Amino acid sequence: MRTTRTIGAAAAAAAAVLIPAGGLVPVTAAPAGAAPSAARCAAASTVRETLPNGTTWQLCWRMHRQTGLVLEDVRVSSRRDPEPVRVLRSVTLAQLNVPYDSGVIEYNDITDYGFGGQYLQTLAGDDCKGGSARVGSDGGAEPRRRKVLCVSAEASGLAYRLRNERAPTTPYARQGHDLVLRAVSKVDSYEYVTEYRLHDDGEISVRLGATGDLSPQGYGSADDGWPVGKGTHDFATSHFHSAFWRVDFDLAGRGGERVEQYDTRVAGRGRKVAVLRTSRKVIAREGSFTKANRRWWRVVSRAARNADGHARSYELVTAESDVYEAHPETRPDVTFTQHHGCERYATDNTDPQCAGRRSILDYARNAETMTNPVMWVRVGFHHVPRDEDQSPMPLHWQGFDLVPRDFTEINRLAPDALDRVNGRN
Repeated sequence: MRTTRTIGAAAAAAAAVLIPAGGLVPVTAAPAGAAPSAARCAAASTVRETLPNGTTWQLCWRMHRQTGLVLEDVRVSSRRDPEPVRVLRSVTLAQLNVPYDSGVIEYNDITDYGFGGQYLQTLAGDDCKGGSARVGSDGGAEPRRRKVLCVSAEASGLAYRLRNERAPTTPYARQGHDLVLRAVSKVDSYEYVTEYRLHDDGEISVRLGATGDLSPQGYGSADDGWPVGKGTHDFATSHFHSAFWRVDFDLAGRGGERVEQYDTRVAGRGRKVAVLRTSRKVIAREGSFTKANRRWWRVVSRAARNADGHARSYELVTAESDVYEAHPETRPDVTFTQHHGCERYATDNTDPQCAGRRSILDYARNAETMTNPVMWVRVGFHHVPRDEDQSPMPLHWQGFDLVPRDFTEINRLAPDALDRVNGRN
């Protein structure tokens, strides 16, 4: 059962700057605006896996008392590009806001409780079937070493297919694979699965799964719930899960990225169909942004280029998402801010070094010029319960993808016979 919402000194302690755990070696502080040094971690806190198609991901991992599973110093290489290239400095959950439709209950599960420590579950049974359960610190106030991280290589389905004109009955086709890292945290009746899927084409899928059971406290009336028991007596109250992630890029280890927004608009009529024009807007200053039809963002390196001379970047691809309009900070889909070490949580940030800056809206309010941007992604899910949620509740997922754009000059998984197909040739 959840306890009263944490405030005051306890929350301030919980919001402290991330503390190294599980073997991570502290890094030297960098000058303001500069990219911090690469993370270094002990062997027990390192994941390095080569997938069947030859792509290798390597990274540091640890459990933080509040945010749970943190990935750092994420690098990728492939059969065609064997030198590991850094992609992320870090990625982690930054808040999980859970207000109920009745207006009576609301939780911030990351800062009020946390996904590490006593809430982090020890893996057992089928939690990591087919994978490797890694032992590490649970990140608690009195940390314990136990099985907390599942690492597995999983088939992801057809990666590509192309008709082979020289041998039509034998197409160019390949099955894809993902390196999957997941941890499980239990807050009240809900159990949350933090999952990162590192694809063999360089894509990164960031997801939060919810399972467990409906909260026994979350029952109300037909006005704000759904009947899940016999007849129309027990109404499980609908509620929101507004999850925030903090993503800190370090493309090719160069840092100093810039943010770009792309919009495609109708610009007239051609002979047969509409003429569309795509425009680019450089987002030089901090701000919050919302999705629109044919709008997307990318974080692009100012220095690193692929073999074609194109700037390396990663594109944010957002999936279905519900907006919780009642809070200003849960309305934007993405916020970009200048890197500051004390800005760790999307809301309820009580680090004393960030006095007066409690949420992403506060971080962006000064519209500071970004020389080292941090991306905050909000993905909402409105959970209207159903009979099938009992019991246990089937997993439902929310998240986003980070897709490489011009990071390599051709497909990482391209067959040797097509490795010269680049442009019109």
